[in-house]
Order: sequence, then structure tokens, then C-alpha cells
Amino acid sequence: MAEKGIPSWPKVTIRLYDDHNAEVKIAGRSHPVNHHDPRQAAIQLVSERAAQLGRAVKATAVESDGASWPLIIHPDGQVESVEVDTKKNKPIWPIIVATVVAGLLIAATVVYLVVLRPPDAAPKPTVSPKLPALPTPSVGPDQFARPAPPGWTVDASWTVDLKRGTDPAVSPDGSEVAIITKDDKIAVFDSSGKVLWQDKVPRSALSPVYTTIDSKRVVAVAAPETLYYWAGDGAQATELQLPDSARVSFFGTSPLIVLRSNAGASVVSGGELKTLPTPPRSATLLLAEGEKALLARYGGPLYWQEPGKETTTLEPKRPRGATDIHHIVAASPGQALVVWNTKSPELVIPTVNSTANGAILATCPNVSMSQVGGWRWVPDDARKVAAWGECTINYTTNKTVFIKNFQPQSITGTTVYGTLASNPYAGTPAGKFYQLPKETARPWGVAGPHAIVVHNSVLYALEKK
Repeated sequence: MAEKGIPSWPKVTIRLYDDHNAEVKIAGRSHPVNHHDPRQAAIQLVSERAAQLGRAVKATAVESDGASWPLIIHPDGQVESVEVDTKKNKPIWPIIVATVVAGLLIAATVVYLVVLRPPDAAPKPTVSPKLPALPTPSVGPDQFARPAPPGWTVDASWTVDLKRGTDPAVSPDGSEVAIITKDDKIAVFDSSGKVLWQDKVPRSALSPVYTTIDSKRVVAVAAPETLYYWAGDGAQATELQLPDSARVSFFGTSPLIVLRSNAGASVVSGGELKTLPTPPRSATLLLAEGEKALLARYGGPLYWQEPGKETTTLEPKRPRGATDIHHIVAASPGQALVVWNTKSPELVIPTVNSTANGAILATCPNVSMSQVGGWRWVPDDARKVAAWGECTINYTTNKTVFIKNFQPQSITGTTVYGTLASNPYAGTPAGKFYQLPKETARPWGVAGPHAIVVHNSVLYALEKK
């Protein structure tokens, strides 16, 4: 038979759910599939694994009605069905014996619980596993060797070494700072530099990110095959296995897992991946907020998707003087960037629109398409200010100020940092912008009374002036 000589490892199961969704399990690892032809996409995933092994693999395909079929899938995508001999009807006596034994076990359990168990017996509360104690990184005061950001001194009340190539993360409320250490650990500090907890991470782990999963704030770290996230208080990490070559995006308030080869995307819910519906034609995934994902077509509109629900359409509101959407640029939590055509073929109107109801949050001055094409979007997590290239935005006063040739880089509090004619500048939208000394550090955030800056893979917690 065709399957002779083919090892049974790895165990492969292809489970088809509907016309667009499937799941491939290879050696226990789940690979969600969202595709217009889920069978073909699933076979492609398995054939790629077969190519890595250099041989055909056995697989079991399970239809949505529960019917299953043994298959052999070759590295070139060829599929063979396996003939299964029909077994004779099994005798019924083992079933009867099993039923009787089960009945006796149930009866004995009831007698123990009701009659024999001591009255003072009570279930013991379970305790969440805690992280192991690990050697703490070296933390101590130092002097910052570059010009400090405005409002801060060069005195660092605490410093710590980072793993080269990684960045720190400051929690949204400024109470914590998370880093990857030189010995491949995630370490979380309070604003005074005290280590709150640590855990080991793979050498391939990326920089930590504060995000939201299941409506709770967590700190997350993505690695090539796994997404790790910690709820804090010393609790162990939740480890979520990722499909091969999946990419994790943190542009929104929650992680978005994008699969390769246009095989769909997933959000995280209940400690597992939930597959999003098939996206509208030509729509691009932008970000995730909780269990929802935001998408957009180049020429509009916006879409919201959620696992198991119908896709909803969101039309951005048009500003005065605009004719139609030229294109949707990007999005951040609660905000979408839209460029509008005008009656003048040389001018466009950039607007920031709400991703909740499409309302206009800010309107920038009319500019040329070539001009807005080079603008960088730098939002403030608190949504008090923002900068879209030369257009700086103050949401509190509902004003925008155009600063010619300004290139924003980051925002701390309500201060926008950037460059003007290659010189460092800082200021507040609708306020004054001023030039900074060369090589002035830009804060990653503010943790308690300290500005968090980085230089040469060392984190400095600077004191206020």
C-alpha cells in the first residue's frame, strides 16, 4: 500500500470548519487557516512541512460533518487517499461490561461524597504558579553622558543594561518599566528601579510591549514560534503557540497575528487564537483592539471584523471642500488617517477620523499629495496631542498647527520631539517649538518621577530638574 514505509510522525490533522476556515495540527501545534479555498491552503501548509522533512507525511482530513479521511501528502503538493479496510462489527459485550463498571464507579463516588466523607473536609484553594527566583540584574545610579531632555537632569537615580538591539517598554500608567536583559530574561521594574518580577525568554525574543488581552493589561514578548504574556504579580506566563512564520503586530491596543501567504489573521481571546473572517477583497489589516480587527481598502472604506461575526463597514466623514477619498494611510487606536481629493488636482486634505463612528477628529491644511506622502504619524497614547508630519494636533483645543519641514519622531506627555532642518526640536502643538542641543535624548516614556532614556544599550532613569 502507498502508506507503507512512511513514518507516522509527525501526526497531522486537517480539520475543515466551513467554506473559509480550517485548522491544521502538526505534531500538536495548531495552524489556523482562513482562506477562500481552505482545503488547498491546508494542503499547502502540510506539503511545506513534508518538503522540510524530505518525504511524504500521513494526514487525517476531518470534514465539518465529522467524516474523516486518511491521506498522504507529498512535498510537491500531491495528495493520495488511503483505502481503509472495513472492520467487522465489534461484539457488544465489552460495551455492556464498561457500562456496568461505570455505573458502579459512579455509585461508589456518590456514596463517598454523601455518606463517608468527613464533614469537615473542604476543597483547598488553588494557588497560581509563581515565577522562579532568578538573579537580579545590576541596578545603580549613574550620570547620563548626553544632553538631557528638557525638564530633566543628567542624574540617573537608577540604570540597567539592556540586551543589545532591544528597547524598553513603559507601562501606560507610568508605574512599570519592562526590559530584556543581557542574559535573556524579561525584567519588570517599578519606577524606583526595584525588580518586581523576572522570567526567562528565548534568545530570539523581541522587545517587550504593554498591551491588552482579554480586557486585562499584560506585558507581552513575541518570539518566532510563541507569544508570551504576563499578567504581573509574579504569575507565570501564558504561552501561545504561533503558526509557522506568523507575524505579531502591536499597532493596536491588542496583538494581531497575521499569517503568511495571505492565509488570514487571528486575534487572542481566552488564551488561544481566534480566526477572523475572510477579509473583504483588497482590504488590508491595520490593527486589533480586543477581539476586533480594523481593516481598510486603499480608497476606503474602513471595516471592523470579529471572529464568528459579520463584517461591519465604517465610512469616514468627509471634510468641507473634499470630493472623495484619495486613500487611507494608516491607523492607530481610535484614529484613522485619511487623505481626501479636492476639486484642485494638485491639493489634498489630510484628516484624522474616529474609528468608532467615522467622525473627523482633526483636519490638517491643504497640501500637495507629494508632500503628505512623506509624513510620519506619531500619536500620543493618551490622545491629547499628535503629529502627522508637518501637521501638529492638539485634541484639547481642537487646533492644528502647520510647521513647515518638521519631522516628528516621538511624543512624551504632550511634548512632541522631532527634527527641523536636521536639528532636534521639541514643543507642544499650538504652542512654541524650540531647538534642542545636538544629540539630546528623547524619552521612551515617564515612569513615576523619572524620564526613561536609552544610550548604548543602557537604560537611564533621569531625575526631574
